[in-house]
Amino acid sequence: MTTIGNAGTLSGTSPGILDRERIIATAGFNRWLVPPAALCIHLCIGMAYGFSVFWLPLSRAVGLSAPKVCADMSIMTELFTTTCDWRVSSLGWMYTLFFVLLGVSAAIWGGWLERAGPRKAGVVSALCWCGGLVLGSIGVYTHQLWLLWLGSGVIGGVGLGLGYISPVSTLVKWFPDRRGMATGMAIMGFGGGAMIGAPLANMLLNYFKSPTDVGVWQTFLAMGIIYFVFMMIGAFSYRITPPNWRPEGWTPPATANAMITTGHVHLKDAHKTRQFWLIWGVLCLNVSAGIGVIGMASPMLQEIFAGKLIGLPDLSFNQLSAEQKTAIAAIAAGFAGLLSLFNIGGRFFWASLSDKLGRKNTYYTFFILGILLYASAPTFAAMGNKILFVLAFGIILSMYGGGFATVPAYLADIFGTQFVGAIHGRLLTAWATAGIIGPVVVNYIREFQISAGVPRAQVYDFTMYILAGMLVLGLICNSLIRPLAPHWFMKPEEVAALQAKGATANTGGGSYGIGKGGLDASTAAFWAFVGIPLAWGVWLTLQSAVAIFK
Repeated sequence: MTTIGNAGTLSGTSPGILDRERIIATAGFNRWLVPPAALCIHLCIGMAYGFSVFWLPLSRAVGLSAPKVCADMSIMTELFTTTCDWRVSSLGWMYTLFFVLLGVSAAIWGGWLERAGPRKAGVVSALCWCGGLVLGSIGVYTHQLWLLWLGSGVIGGVGLGLGYISPVSTLVKWFPDRRGMATGMAIMGFGGGAMIGAPLANMLLNYFKSPTDVGVWQTFLAMGIIYFVFMMIGAFSYRITPPNWRPEGWTPPATANAMITTGHVHLKDAHKTRQFWLIWGVLCLNVSAGIGVIGMASPMLQEIFAGKLIGLPDLSFNQLSAEQKTAIAAIAAGFAGLLSLFNIGGRFFWASLSDKLGRKNTYYTFFILGILLYASAPTFAAMGNKILFVLAFGIILSMYGGGFATVPAYLADIFGTQFVGAIHGRLLTAWATAGIIGPVVVNYIREFQISAGVPRAQVYDFTMYILAGMLVLGLICNSLIRPLAPHWFMKPEEVAALQAKGATANTGGGSYGIGKGGLDASTAAFWAFVGIPLAWGVWLTLQSAVAIFK
C-alpha cells in the first residue's frame, strides 16, 4: 500500500478547502460514497425539467383568479410591466435558456472544472442554481420578467451546466470496471429531479398561496434554500482518485478492445478529431427526437386518444366539452410523469448494459429500436391501443435518457479519462442544439398539419416519420465511429506530469488502500439520504400514471 503524502507540500502551502488537492481520497475511503454525492447535485438541478409547474400560477400573478391580459403587449413591454400578467409562451423561454446555457457553460468551463476539481465546481453550481432561484424570486415579487429570465434562466443555466458535468470525470475514474453504470447512476438523478421537485413545488405553492398572492416567489426562495443545502452536502462529499488508482483486485481485461483506449487525448485536440463530431451528431440526433416527444407528450395523448381516455371512444378531441378536456388533461399529466420515469430508469439500465454490450452497440440498439418504434407509433394510435402506444414511447424515452448516461463512457472509451469531463462539457453543445431543433420541428409540423385540416388524431403521424428519419442519420453517424489514430494520444510522460500535479506521483499505480468498497453503515445512510426522496417521487408518479389505463 502506498501512503498518500500531504498534497500541499508540493507548493509549500496548504490547499484551500475547495481545492482539488484537498479532496484526494485516502486509505479506507469507500468509492460508493461518490455516486450519492453526485445525486445530491443532479436531483436538485434536475428540477429544470419540472419548471412548467410554475407557468400557470405565474400567468395570473397579477390577476390572481384569472390572468390580467393586456392586448397587443410587445415582448419589451412584457419584460418590464408590473400591471399585466406574463404569457405562458414567454415563460416557456426559460426552457430554452436552461438548456442552451447548460450546453454553453459546460463547454466554456469544462476545462476549468478538470483543473479545479468537482468540489469547487459543485459549490459554484450550487451558488448559481440556488442563487438564480433567489434572484428569480425577487423577479417574481417585483413582477419583472427580465429579472426572472436573468436569475433562474441565465445564472441558473450556468449552474446547470457546471453541476451536470461536475461528477463525470470523477465517476469514470472511480469505476474503471463499470464506467457506464457509474455515470448512469449520477445522470439518472438529473432525469429524476422533476419527479421530486414538481410535487414539492406544488406542496409549497399550496402552502404559501393566499387570496392576495399565488405563492410562487416564496416557493422559489424555499426551494433555493433546500437545494443549496443538498448541493453543498454533495459538493463537500466528492473525493477524487489518487494518481493511477485502480480498484483493489481489479486489472484491465486481458483481451484488448479496439473501441476502448488505454491512452488519453488532450482537451485541446479532442474537438479536432472526426470521432468527436460523429459522437456529437449521435447525441444531437438522439436527443432531438426524444426531446420533441417530451415537449408534446401531454397534447399528443389527448389529441390522439381523446374520448377513449375517459370511456367515450366515439368522441374526438374537438367534440369534448371543457370539463371532459380537463379530465383528459389530468390523465395526460400522468402520461408525462410516466415518461419521466422511463427516462430515469433508462439512464441507469442502458448505461449499465453498455458495460456488457459496448457503447457503440448500445447506440445501435437505440437507433434501430427507436426507428421501429417511431415508425410503428401511428399504427398503434390508429388501432386505439393505449398500452402499446404508451409502452412504445416509454421505451423511446428510456433510450433518450440512456443516451445521456452512456455518452460520458463512450467519450472515455474513445478519448481516455484524463479530460473526459471537459470533453463531455464541450459535447453538451449538442444538447443545446437539440433543445432548439427537436421542439421547433415537432411544434411547427403539428401546427402545419392542423392548419391543413388534418384530423387531430392524425397530426402526429408525419412527425413520427420525421423523428424516425433523424434516428436514421444518427445510426449512420454511429456506424462511422472508429478508434483514434495513435498520433492523437498524449505521450506517457505528459500524462504522468498532469496526474502528478497536486499529489505525490505513483507511476506504478495501485489501490492505495482503497478497495472496491461495499455497503457499510455510512454508505448505506448516504444512499438512503438521496434514495428516499427519489422513491417518493417514483411513487407519486406511478399513482398518477395508473389513470391512463383505467
